[in-house]
Amino acid sequence: MTTNTTSRGRKRPANQARKKTRPHSRIIEFPTGAVREEGVNERPKQGKMDISFFFLVIILQTIGLIMLFSASYVTALQEEGNSLYYVIRQSAYAIVGLIAMIIASYIDYHIWRKFKWLIYAGGMALMVAALFFDGVAGAKRWIYILGMSVQPSEIMKFSVAILCAHLIAANYKRMKQLRYGFWPFVIVLVPVLGLMVLQRHLSGLVIIALIAGTMMFIGGSRFRWFATIIGIAAVGLGLLTVFVGFGTMFGYVEPRLEAWLDPLSGSIQGAKWQTAQGLFAIGSGGLFGVGLGNSTQKHLYVSEPQNDMIFSIVCEELGFVGAVVIILLFVLLIYSGFSIAMRAPDKFGCMLAIGLTAQVGWQALLNIAVVTNSIPNTGISLPFFSAGGTALTMLLAQMGVILNISRYCRKEAPPESGERESKNQEKVEIQ
Repeated sequence: MTTNTTSRGRKRPANQARKKTRPHSRIIEFPTGAVREEGVNERPKQGKMDISFFFLVIILQTIGLIMLFSASYVTALQEEGNSLYYVIRQSAYAIVGLIAMIIASYIDYHIWRKFKWLIYAGGMALMVAALFFDGVAGAKRWIYILGMSVQPSEIMKFSVAILCAHLIAANYKRMKQLRYGFWPFVIVLVPVLGLMVLQRHLSGLVIIALIAGTMMFIGGSRFRWFATIIGIAAVGLGLLTVFVGFGTMFGYVEPRLEAWLDPLSGSIQGAKWQTAQGLFAIGSGGLFGVGLGNSTQKHLYVSEPQNDMIFSIVCEELGFVGAVVIILLFVLLIYSGFSIAMRAPDKFGCMLAIGLTAQVGWQALLNIAVVTNSIPNTGISLPFFSAGGTALTMLLAQMGVILNISRYCRKEAPPESGERESKNQEKVEIQ
């Protein structure tokens, strides 16, 4: 049999296949253990979307509309003269959002990376414009166009997720360096969070900070940098206190802290009212609830039952069992979103899916924590449930982006790396 000689002097059969290599190969490390090829010129063709994620969205949205109607019809009749007011509006936005989700599921998610700065600039312009519109209780978070209100912060959540995904994908191997893993994110986030402060939109500030923080942490930024960010925020609030006056900017915070620490003592009027009535609703539900539509606390006792406090009505009508089922649906949605992220074909898709999924997870967690008085009361909506046109439309459109990422995912499990595999890290050589 004909043989030839290798570079090390060993003989190799002539018919043995040679490994073709390109001159520029590099090792990319993935702390999560996922295998992804970055820099591959040929992208995989679109396949079928993740049907489990799609149906989880549909199930949550359907339950959300049913619970919105049940929670809101008394308030809608009292305030708007039409018991169907909120559910009709929300259903219309849901239809628009579902159409946007289907369309977004067919749009190559890489296009969002191309227009990242345009989306960011547009969101910032809208947030600045919101400062010139009339506010509600001192908060200037909305733009009013043709009788409709638009909340620019919902667009900024999407923009921040895109930008963070881009920065991490571009600097993945250098995320441990301050220059790449910290300062670019600060430059992007500080103007956004500053406008949030001027809008008196602390809940939006918290959510955007958590989205960016989650992506940075998973992307590889050092944990101690987050302590630095918290310190900077504390200094900024201190400067506001000195030069502006904390009470002038955030006078509503102190009463809410007092209500959180002791919501049921003495008079429950004022800041304590919403929290106390929400807790009464939760306690009234018991194990199996009083039945769909049979809540008593929604009869003008719980403030904002159609929005921030809708989960308290869920607990009252569906009980502990129903509340747990809904929480499990959110958990499954988040698990499915992260599963899509781990199978994404590139780092940008991976991090974008993580950011958009993290938004749903953090909002659901914080809303439930507020309703149960686990954290101080702040206006955080429950995804798919709370009334809000801009929030719902953007949320469903973002779910469409995740569905598009799922169309490019590998269906098989990542290959083993043999002797190179470690518990927390897998190295893949890209030839």
